[in-house]
Amino acid sequence: MTKKSTWKQRLHEVIYEADTKEGKLFDVVLLIAIIASILLVMLESVDSFDKKYHTFLNISEWVITILFSIEYILRIISIHKPTKYIFSFYGMIDLLSTIPKYLSFIIIGSHHLAALRALRLLRVFRILKLTRYVGASNNLLVAMKASKAKILVFLFFVTIICIILGTIMYMIEGADNGFTSIPRSVYWAIVTLTTVGFGDIAPQTPLGQFIASIIMILGYAIIAIPTGIVSSEIARNAKDENNTQACPNCLQEKHKNNAKHCYNCGSILNP
Repeated sequence: MTKKSTWKQRLHEVIYEADTKEGKLFDVVLLIAIIASILLVMLESVDSFDKKYHTFLNISEWVITILFSIEYILRIISIHKPTKYIFSFYGMIDLLSTIPKYLSFIIIGSHHLAALRALRLLRVFRILKLTRYVGASNNLLVAMKASKAKILVFLFFVTIICIILGTIMYMIEGADNGFTSIPRSVYWAIVTLTTVGFGDIAPQTPLGQFIASIIMILGYAIIAIPTGIVSSEIARNAKDENNTQACPNCLQEKHKNNAKHCYNCGSILNP
């Protein structure tokens, strides 16, 4: 193994994985930079704050932009096929969230730059990328995918309940009490069932208030169901947790802890 390949292999392990102290530190620093960048963009949108601290905000944003630029370049040179990263979802997000500051040299005009600065909020998607390297977050994503069918059935069932209850309330309360149509009544049923309770529509008749009370109590039980579905999947998948290794060739993830080769392309994984 050449010194060059060893260096690139080490760099890949730090940037794309979190099995080492350096990799974990890299993820933490990157997360802090992302959050700081998002806060800066939000503060820039406040005119009074921007006028008072414009220079500080501008310099801070340039520092973070340069850091993200270096990170983007390192990600490209640390893998065997750079196009895999460049044209991936997160690769495009990384690029789009970095270039607005550079484009400010070309596009002049505050009305254009306002939309340009908003693009930097795309960096929030980088947080999703970092969560792949946290075991608990990875388990949560796997559990949510496994629960997708059950949750969809549950949502369909809740939708049917809201339609039925909305129709019933439309017949009981009527237009005089604010239930002017079935869709508006269904809207009330959804708001009530989710325990939001805006209060813009409220039943006035005793029977309507009795049904509303049942819906409110039912709402607490319904809210707990998705949590139970996902929790059961988390418990089921906890014993089969994957490591954080990403293939340096195809960027495939979710390899087993004892895997030595990528299950997608067969390339040797970083030790």
